[in-house]
Formats: sequence, C-alpha cells, structure tokens
Amino acid sequence: MRHLSILVSWVFHPLLLCTYLVILLTRFLPHFLLIPTASIWMFIGLVFIMTFVLPVLNLLMFKTFGSLHSLQMHQRRDRIVPFVLISIIYAVVAWMFYYKISTNVNFNKVMLIVAVLVVTATVITFFEKISVHSMAAGGMAGIIIPLNKVVADNSLLWPSVFIIVIAGAVMSARLYLNAHTLRQVMYGGAAGLMIGLTGMLLLFRGH
Repeated sequence: MRHLSILVSWVFHPLLLCTYLVILLTRFLPHFLLIPTASIWMFIGLVFIMTFVLPVLNLLMFKTFGSLHSLQMHQRRDRIVPFVLISIIYAVVAWMFYYKISTNVNFNKVMLIVAVLVVTATVITFFEKISVHSMAAGGMAGIIIPLNKVVADNSLLWPSVFIIVIAGAVMSARLYLNAHTLRQVMYGGAAGLMIGLTGMLLLFRGH
C-alpha cells in the first residue's frame, strides 16, 4: 500500500496539473482550446516544459547546492523559497501566454487560475503547511466540473468523475504516507476546489 501511495503522489504531482489539464481538454473538449490537431502535442510539450520541467530544474538546483534537504520538503520552512520561485515561474508563464504567445484565450484564463493556485499555496505556506497535492487535485476538479455545462453530449461527465476519484486517491495517499495531517489535506482540497470553481465562474461568465 505504501508503494502505491508513493506512486499516486508522484504520478499526480502538483506540477503536472497544467499538463494533465491540457491533455484532458484536447481529448474531451477540443473546441475549448481550438488548437490545430497538428500542433496539439507540440503545445502539450510546451506547457509541460514551462510548468513542470522548469520548476523541477529549480528544485534540483536547490537540492544540488544544499539549500534543500529533500525534494519531499517535509518541513514548512523548506518549502518557502522554492515555492516563491515556482510561483514566479508560473506567474511569468501566465503572463507570457496572455501577452506573448498567440494561443486561445480560454487556455490563457485556465493558466491564470493555475497560477493563482500556485501563488495561493505559497502564501499559505508562509503561515502553515498545507497539502499542495490535495490543493492541485481540488483545483483540477474545480476547473473541469463547471465545463460540464458547456458540453451538450456529456463528454466531460466521466472525466469529471475520474478526477474526483483521483482527488480522493491523492488525499488518501498523502494521509497514508503521513505527509500531512487530515486538516492539512482537507484544507488543501477545499482551497483548491474553491479557487478553481471561483476562477471559472468569474473568468467564464456568460459562456
């Protein structure tokens, strides 16, 4: 069970949230992003590099120079500086998609919500430890669930159910590994869900 919990924690790492969102949307709601078929995997690769590879390189740099004792970042104080730099990366990426990269406005809005999730997690970390895994899972659910109202064929129904199940699995894994308390996991999930839902309702009003 421990090995499964570790696998779930790595496969559904918070930094993979944006990549999974793009893959899911291009598969089940392609008209939402309006990305040419020939460019889909190139776009996914770009998102993966900017939202996963760059932050991971940042963490590895801290680990190499001894500023970070463990990539798990068990202690709250170990998370602050890496989280701040990751927040800067996500804020810059969101800004780039808005102003420098010609892409669909819908993705720009989703990227903005993801950036808000990351920055909020960082701000909370200044005061207490929270489950960022749970926050990312809740945020993904909060982003995807409202989109069900814009599809007539219920194509997002089962993906939404799957995301909810995964969110439960991620929270259970974090608890099983004693990485977080129940309070930290529940707060993380609730915060992510609230930010995702609020962001979608505010940015996609009238859609």
